[in-house]
Amino acid sequence: MKKFRLFTLALSTVLVFASCQEETASNTETGQEKEICFYSYNEGSTTMDWTAFKYTEKAPVKGTFTEINVDGTLKSDNPMALLSSMSFSMPVSSISSQNEERDGKIMKQFFGTIKTENLTGKVVSLGMDGTAVLDVTMNALTKAVKGKYTFENGKFDFSASIDVVDWNALPGIEALNTICKDLHTGPDGVSKLWSEVDLKFSTTLSSDCD
Repeated sequence: MKKFRLFTLALSTVLVFASCQEETASNTETGQEKEICFYSYNEGSTTMDWTAFKYTEKAPVKGTFTEINVDGTLKSDNPMALLSSMSFSMPVSSISSQNEERDGKIMKQFFGTIKTENLTGKVVSLGMDGTAVLDVTMNALTKAVKGKYTFENGKFDFSASIDVVDWNALPGIEALNTICKDLHTGPDGVSKLWSEVDLKFSTTLSSDCD
């Protein structure tokens, strides 16, 4: 009987040891399978689009900036931390609405009136609820812009609506509307250029996983 008890105890010890070994191996395998990804800013994927509005009924006029300079953390294993570090600058000379004559008037009459050569901004916060806040500087004034963002499969999209009156830029709107009075006159005979502008900033992060 005593030998049988000793045999049972020895067998139990072997089984427990084997079980521990299997668990350790499983944990090791899991650790080996876990990927570590580092993210970096992809300059060629970045766009800043804008939509202005003319006529009483708010007919859209769309455009973009062809030159965007972005600074911030170069590489991070936390994509949200990388996005939160971003700041950007766009020379107004790079504005493009697919109409050279109109682009020249926007640069001279609007941006020239408010003496702005570059639009600059930086990310202030990215909320868990999809709300983002950016600081945007124009006409020597910095104002917080609140909008919505999404980040899926490495692609970041931010959209917001601004009123340039907040940057004391109404004189620029009036100067541009005066020079483009006929072009901004709608079916109702009213010449109107709205001070509200929609913005959309997009970029895709490159990833390198080990």
